[in-house]
Amino acid sequence: MSLPLMPKATAVWLIEKTALAFEQIADFCGMHPLEIQAIADGEVAQGINGYDPVANKQVAAADIHRCEADSSARLTLLESALPPNKRGKRGHGARYTPVAKRIDRPDAIAFVLRNYPQVQDPQIVKLLGTTKDTIQKVRDRSHWNSANIKPRDPVILGLCKQSDLNDAIAAGNARLLREGAPLPEQPQPLHEDEAA
Repeated sequence: MSLPLMPKATAVWLIEKTALAFEQIADFCGMHPLEIQAIADGEVAQGINGYDPVANKQVAAADIHRCEADSSARLTLLESALPPNKRGKRGHGARYTPVAKRIDRPDAIAFVLRNYPQVQDPQIVKLLGTTKDTIQKVRDRSHWNSANIKPRDPVILGLCKQSDLNDAIAAGNARLLREGAPLPEQPQPLHEDEAA
């Protein structure tokens, strides 16, 4: 279930400005009814300013009036308040990589460049959340840490999912087939006795 932005501040506003039941506010804000009662009693959230969900297009005023009239009704978050990936559309933008894993990104780039040359730079950018500049520096060995870069599988490093890597490889293979170029030889997976 999706929650409104700043649930506690939203609860403060709903308590102060509406006649909704504590259960309705708790359900909408993802909180326990006793916590809503504590906010109303002034025991919790004393310094928090209310956040107007109507003005911020998270709930319709008509929906609040409907729920005030019927205590069994529940507020619903407006579709426009949901993040893009919750609306059924894939969010566009850079893929976030945790700081601890960013040091592994050049290794993953080197792995993809060496083992899957059919994968183009824009696909690598999308797959690993990197930049074309970084890919080029890894490719021509001008990266600041190029002496320590060891090609390692991005899936094992946790930088992407195997399905995403497979999709990028399949797209690269399809492009080569359309252009009439031969497919590159795919690396063979290690057998268990070789990996040890």
